[in-house]
Amino acid sequence: LDHLAGKWVLRGAIANQQAVHDVQAEWVLDHHYLRIHEIDRAKNAKGRPNYEAVVYVAWNEQSKQYSCAWLDVYGGLSAESIGVATPAENRLPFVFEDGKGEVSFTNAFVYSPGSDSWEWNMDNVDKGVAKPFGRVKLTRK
Repeated sequence: LDHLAGKWVLRGAIANQQAVHDVQAEWVLDHHYLRIHEIDRAKNAKGRPNYEAVVYVAWNEQSKQYSCAWLDVYGGLSAESIGVATPAENRLPFVFEDGKGEVSFTNAFVYSPGSDSWEWNMDNVDKGVAKPFGRVKLTRK
């Protein structure tokens, strides 16, 4: 997760739209959480970013998993805002469940050491069937 700390530009498709976001990730609260701040460069009619999120990622020693709280402009903190990932080599496959314990969304963070870049592969999941929602790449600013 240390490789995600820093300033990034996110580019790719989200909800069938091309996106360019600025992303800054930094360790906070005595290095217990990586805070990711994502801001869309595109603006709405009020001059505010079309999308903005603050994400907190932390390691849970007891479960041996990463967890994240994804807070964004859509509001409504719920069970679906919390994801967990069992780490694999250079990969954090976050799974988000609805209030009924069913997987509703996935977001795999995939690190490429050779290029020092990340991919976020996001899928909506309906009745166990994953449908691509976003495919983006983060490169250092």
